[in-house]
Amino acid sequence: MSIRTTVTLDEDVLERVKQESRSRGLSFRETLNDLLRAALLASNIKAKRREFRLKATHMGYRPSLNYDDVESLLEYAEGEQHR
Repeated sequence: MSIRTTVTLDEDVLERVKQESRSRGLSFRETLNDLLRAALLASNIKAKRREFRLKATHMGYRPSLNYDDVESLLEYAEGEQHR
């Protein structure tokens, strides 16, 4: 079933569809339908996410540091000009 409708395309989109139509050797209508189908299918396919893994490394313990005082930890790690 086909439905005739009016669609307002931006100039750059119109030119791209025309170029694609010429390169495929298809009509403008066929090319536009193919491109829309491809875009709709692509939007339904969700990218498979890789699992994020973090490898913990023991950094040691320094008894001279107060681990509850973030300000002093930043100063130790980044120097007095850490701001």
